[in-house]
Amino acid sequence: MKTFKSVFEQYNWDSIQTKIYQTSAREVEQALVKSKRNLDDFLAMISPAAQPYLEEMAQQCHELTKKRFGKTIQMYAPLYLSNECQNICTYCGFSLDNKIKRKTLTDSEIKQEIQVLKNNGFDHVLLVTGEANYSVNINYFLNAIAQIKNDFSIISVEVQPLSQEEYERLHEAGVYSVLVYQETYHQEVYKKYHTKGKKSNFDFRLETPDRIGKAGLHKIGMGVLLGLEDWRTDSFFNALHLDYLQKTYWQTKYSVSFPRLRPAEGIIEPNFIMDDKDLTQLICAYRLWNEDLEISISTRENENFRNNIIPIGTTSMSAGSKTNPGGYVVDPQSLEQFEISDERSAAEIAEIITQKGYEPVWKDWDRTFSSKSKTESHQETSIVN
Repeated sequence: MKTFKSVFEQYNWDSIQTKIYQTSAREVEQALVKSKRNLDDFLAMISPAAQPYLEEMAQQCHELTKKRFGKTIQMYAPLYLSNECQNICTYCGFSLDNKIKRKTLTDSEIKQEIQVLKNNGFDHVLLVTGEANYSVNINYFLNAIAQIKNDFSIISVEVQPLSQEEYERLHEAGVYSVLVYQETYHQEVYKKYHTKGKKSNFDFRLETPDRIGKAGLHKIGMGVLLGLEDWRTDSFFNALHLDYLQKTYWQTKYSVSFPRLRPAEGIIEPNFIMDDKDLTQLICAYRLWNEDLEISISTRENENFRNNIIPIGTTSMSAGSKTNPGGYVVDPQSLEQFEISDERSAAEIAEIITQKGYEPVWKDWDRTFSSKSKTESHQETSIVN
């Protein structure tokens, strides 16, 4: 059966990169006046030629997001279950060759972490682990889900790529969405970053969203690790992947995240630097290209950026996050996968969202809000700071 690989093989990294950097201002202007945009328009909007149009893009993005999603931001929290991993990846604190204390939460420890998240108001949890088949496998995931499914309305997972049958079992167990990142679509250098373990198999990872789609999961989360390769070219291929998935598994919802390479013990420095205006441009391009796409901003980003991006295109945000197993209460000193930048509590983030005239949503399906007021925000003359 056809998978994204057959589409991916029709494109060439260098050719796409050249096309992006040769885009003209006229092509950007043509993309911005359209009511419905395609991948060529997305390419134009992520190009250097689009930078002078960022304010216009942000204004359009603000209106489009408000029309499609209203003035709401869904709140979620990651729950790191394990830092055990069999892969060697040069950018990750969980890498097998990083001599750290390994920890996998037990049932009782999971319950302790859950209690903290519930006390903070969360009803959407993202379960995260390293990739260790011998210990953190489908049986561990199903057991963990059984421990928490009565406490959360929405359960998402970000774990190792699985088989279609295993994704079907997760779906049956109550998992709502699966996040999987290709990290980089630059196939020739992928091996340089992933030197050992199952993750070194580029094609197996590339076809993972197909297996998730065939398993019937409600939502698939996508993204690339911004900083490994040229962000513009990588993001085009991620959009290409999303475009294929939406056409193939049209009943599934989709989201995109923007993990910028952050400091962590024993990892490389970013190969490509992406500044805040670059990331704002990318977020705007995704929204203007695809108004149904959910856009998630994590605590990897700093306070100022997260505050300012709320009215532009964001639909979900994490808050008070810990990126180490047991980080909320069980073992606060265990190694983080990466350093977070925004360390504010969930209550503080919710208050900022409210001050912006938006509503922090703790439940996706019944729109239960934590905010105290629903004050409409004033239209600002400039959205980009």
